[in-house]
Amino acid sequence: GTIHLFRKSQRSLVGKLTHEFRLVAADRRSWKILLFGAINLICIGFLLMWCSSTNSIALTAYTYLTIFDLFSLITCLISYWVMMKKPSPVYSFGFERFEVLAVFASTVLAQLGALFILKESAERFLEQPEIHTGRLLVGTFVALFFNLFTMLSVRNKPFAYVSEAASTSWLQEHVADLSRSICGIIPGLSSIFLPRMNPFVLIDIAGALALCITYMLIEINNYFAVDTASAVAIALMTFGTMYPMSVYSGKVLLQTTPSHVIGQLDKLLREVSTLDGVLEVRNEHFWTLGFGTLAGSVHVRIRRDANEQMVLAHVTNRLYTLVSTLTVQIFKDDWIRPTLSSVPIANNILNISDHHIIPMPSLKAADNLNTVTSTPAKPGSPPPEFAFNTPGKNVSPVILLNTQTKPYGLGLNPGSAPYSSVLNQGLGIPGMGATQGFRTGFTNVPSRYGSNARGQPRP
Repeated sequence: GTIHLFRKSQRSLVGKLTHEFRLVAADRRSWKILLFGAINLICIGFLLMWCSSTNSIALTAYTYLTIFDLFSLITCLISYWVMMKKPSPVYSFGFERFEVLAVFASTVLAQLGALFILKESAERFLEQPEIHTGRLLVGTFVALFFNLFTMLSVRNKPFAYVSEAASTSWLQEHVADLSRSICGIIPGLSSIFLPRMNPFVLIDIAGALALCITYMLIEINNYFAVDTASAVAIALMTFGTMYPMSVYSGKVLLQTTPSHVIGQLDKLLREVSTLDGVLEVRNEHFWTLGFGTLAGSVHVRIRRDANEQMVLAHVTNRLYTLVSTLTVQIFKDDWIRPTLSSVPIANNILNISDHHIIPMPSLKAADNLNTVTSTPAKPGSPPPEFAFNTPGKNVSPVILLNTQTKPYGLGLNPGSAPYSSVLNQGLGIPGMGATQGFRTGFTNVPSRYGSNARGQPRP
């Protein structure tokens, strides 16, 4: 093979990530996201400092929502990167599952943060520290303004799809019930509150409202335990909002069929099974490849006289309306009716070798055999009716000679006796010729349908 003297060494993981980041940063659409990410990091730094100075765990729980905004911005960058990349031999379906994995990881990390807040809150219920409200309200409005500005300014395609496709959280359901009552009084607000609010905007507003109530109660009555209660409420709202999204993205990663398209898929498969030439549709499997992308494969059995390309075109046309990435395997019916041949078998069908030794089946040990009849002896059985000289297990194997001349030299005599002479000598048929029969001890006994010993026809 070719010897490469100056072959480039394999890039490390950090080098590969740097290369892909430069690829994303080259797009002008990514500059806006990178700017918001830099501002987000600055806000997180200030909020964590204010959480430490105020000793408020409720503000810490609300700061975790700002950290989640940073994860959502990273997911948006990954979505842009997926749009730039093309399918490769390793990733034949493309890179859409990377953004699904990013959404799943972001929501799971937010839930872990909520569990951490619940654990810290349980410890604070036992010994409640003093809360300083100097920067509590300032941190609340800074976090609320930045979260809403980020959510409304950056179009995050993966999270927008998940928030609409996933099931509603308990916070959305309660707010929807309250919104129906308000919209009954003021119908003009139905476009804002109905059918359901954005879950990220809703949790930002609810968390800020809880912090405002905490600030007022601490300022009025020095009721420090309300800070811990507000932290628990924010953690529960965070967990309840992120859990449906984690479940939905997890089902996509597990390649399950979406429940809302099962009825449509069944209808399309029934239509495919009624197409001309289609006998059976089987081994169908459909799964969600990415957000809004459905993939599938199906096997179609057709008649032997059907046109494969025509059936393939019709099946693809029917399923492509719902399944964007489709694999259809067409195979014809290979069932063949068995027939009985009435033509005589040619002589060259059976290719008998020069010597065929037919071994006799081995019998059991000699102690289980009767010495007279060579049959297994039973303790209570009567003596046999016939007791001729049956060969039993000591019969020599029968040797059949082949007289056909071979084109290759095997050292055999091509002038061997034909099969008829062999049969006339009694070598092939038991009970004839000079050899011993298989059933009796007599020799040269005339057969039932042949001639007698003197050659006279049997009357």
